[in-house]
Amino acid sequence: MGCLKEIKGRNVIIYDEELLRRREENKKYLLELENDNLLISYTLEAGLYKTAEIPKGIHGGWESPLCELRGHFLGHWLSAAAMHYEATGNQVVKAKADEIVEILAKCQEENGGRWVASIPEKYLYRIGNKKPVWAPQYTIHKTFMGLLDMYELAGNEQALEIAVRFGEWFYDWSGRYSTEQFQQILDVETGGMLEIWAILYRLTQKDIFRELMDRYYRKSLFDGLLEGKDVLTNMHANTTIPEILGAAACYEVTGEEKFFEITEAYWNEAVTMKGSYATGGQTCGEIWSPDKNLAVRLGDKNQEHCTVYNMMRLADFLFRHTGKAEYMDYWEKNLYNGIMAQGYWKGSFTHGRKSEYPTQGLLTYFLPLRSGGQKAWSSRTQDFFCCHGSLVQANAAHNKGIYYESDNQLYICQYFNSDYDGEINGQKVTVKQRINLLNGSAHLASDSTGHQKINSICVENPNNPRKLVCDFYIKTETKKELEILIRIPLWINGKLVLRINGEEVDSEYKPGTFVSIKRVWKDDIIHLELGKKISVDYLPGAENTVAFLDGPVLLAGLCDEERVLYIDKELPEELLVADNEREWGNWMNTYKTVHQARGIRFIPLYQVGYEKYAVYFPIESRKYS
Repeated sequence: MGCLKEIKGRNVIIYDEELLRRREENKKYLLELENDNLLISYTLEAGLYKTAEIPKGIHGGWESPLCELRGHFLGHWLSAAAMHYEATGNQVVKAKADEIVEILAKCQEENGGRWVASIPEKYLYRIGNKKPVWAPQYTIHKTFMGLLDMYELAGNEQALEIAVRFGEWFYDWSGRYSTEQFQQILDVETGGMLEIWAILYRLTQKDIFRELMDRYYRKSLFDGLLEGKDVLTNMHANTTIPEILGAAACYEVTGEEKFFEITEAYWNEAVTMKGSYATGGQTCGEIWSPDKNLAVRLGDKNQEHCTVYNMMRLADFLFRHTGKAEYMDYWEKNLYNGIMAQGYWKGSFTHGRKSEYPTQGLLTYFLPLRSGGQKAWSSRTQDFFCCHGSLVQANAAHNKGIYYESDNQLYICQYFNSDYDGEINGQKVTVKQRINLLNGSAHLASDSTGHQKINSICVENPNNPRKLVCDFYIKTETKKELEILIRIPLWINGKLVLRINGEEVDSEYKPGTFVSIKRVWKDDIIHLELGKKISVDYLPGAENTVAFLDGPVLLAGLCDEERVLYIDKELPEELLVADNEREWGNWMNTYKTVHQARGIRFIPLYQVGYEKYAVYFPIESRKYS
């Protein structure tokens, strides 16, 4: 099949309250960080910082001027700002980002016209001489990434000019070494530089960037994958994922099949062979685990946020080139149980209730999966480890991953209140996606005149409905034949109901695929109902250890130690029942155990703040009488 086009930017408007909240929190965080503090490592390197005074609010952690990774966050910041602008058109964010690009241009000029990094050139020569430096290409890749996103997503021409001249420096530096010598450098660290050269070649068609693509082909990793070797076990995960994203970019710019084969081989080894946690994610301590043996590595350092974000990027690439729903199932799980579980948490305390902990959390670098684990939330300015960067990127554009299109097809991949506004084969097409929560009355159960209304939905659904109900309002300029494909998630349980304009359509479906509706459209409504229930997910490497999911959402049991659960293995989902099912007009998604000596309350993992929790539980079989 041909490549699908992801629809994003202002062509997709989201209305989901939780996603909008996170995007707004992200915008506030981007704006509250002072330009001088974001840029200080760059201005110091360029000789533009002319005072001996330590600036107020100077960033700490990995952004400290004493850290060899200093300055990496600014590239992430620019990338996130560009994404936010593309999605919202926010001019305040864009103006702040444009000002930063202007200062980077001044830094480049002061450095001789090419170098524009937060670290000195000698760091690159040091790794060339086999002397230790903490990841200089990783750090510099972020600057390139931010500049190129500012050009492609925010229309800043100056950003591309800076990147091109900086790329020329790398062409000269890398040309100092033989092929063998440079392969040795790549085996030390490469960052995501291959992706940068592919993008620059696509944008400029300059031969130097095509040659840099060849120089940055890492033979030990790429050829090993093509030969079917296990090159990942116990290797650092997020060192290799950006290299694979580079191979993906090379495929899109050259069409060479070997690059696509590399990405598929990586996915097969990292996901299919090794397996996944119930979150959808992988890794412990940033390291790939042995195949199907995740059980022995539950700890405080599971599921690094950067790994989640970059594997979701890889899932997007593979979906666009294959159309396989499995990649969007992966996206969905990791969004709820990774991106949402590890960033911008907000507690809910009302009616005078006080908490000993803060009611908000910025970022948890890792996601503890051991029993009795607790999230460790970072500060806003004193950490800046790598995942601060992927945090602001991941939350800048929550309208991604929902809609894709091809010549005469529209794919609907995720379920969120949203609008799609696009053009297919020269004709305007709009889709309004609306989730029906079936909750009936709102918090205030009366209209503006004080009269309470009787709502039939309240009577029809006395208890929390175990299904997802969604309506899609389809409009085209004129009558148009179009194939609409809607993802049927792996978690569906029970009957699928599909109606078009009120008439039920018999449609065979298979979880983890798309249901296809091909017809002439004009002004139509698709009604979809997906049954769901509590399901169990077995831990790879421990067949008697399970986690519980509500659709794609992982549930966390609030407890501070490992608990054995006694369960009917034929009906494991019956272990959990609704707990505090409804508050005012809202259905709650909280549960509790039954048939246990000591009960456990379960809430979505993404709602866990400072509580101690467990997601995996050893089970023993027991029939209920």
